[in-house]
Amino acid sequence: MTFPTTAPSARTFDPGNWAVKNYNSMSGAEIRIRYGDKRYNAKLSLQYQNIADTVADDFLAHYDSQFGTYKTFTLPTEVLTGWTGSNYIPNTSAMKFRYSKAPTVVSVRPGVSTVSVELTGVI
Repeated sequence: MTFPTTAPSARTFDPGNWAVKNYNSMSGAEIRIRYGDKRYNAKLSLQYQNIADTVADDFLAHYDSQFGTYKTFTLPTEVLTGWTGSNYIPNTSAMKFRYSKAPTVVSVRPGVSTVSVELTGVI
């Protein structure tokens, strides 16, 4: 099962950081070593406001098909629409994601819900 192709109402992206280890000597001198050339622990939060309950069910079904936070997956281009050419969003099309936690569903009114999804980027 693929991630739902619905465009989110709001997106928040944290690009993560590089693996860095600090070493401090007794004299106060500091040495910093970077391990690797790629960032890790990128976070992507998606919010889908006022969507049909059937669409909200698609997010829960996808979460179940990924065995919760276990499997990784790619995002459809519809989810990332509007980020092309942006200088603060990296090439997320080359990145795989996994769920950070279960999607949160809030019932707005009968038949309408708001869904929040939190994902972790995996290189």
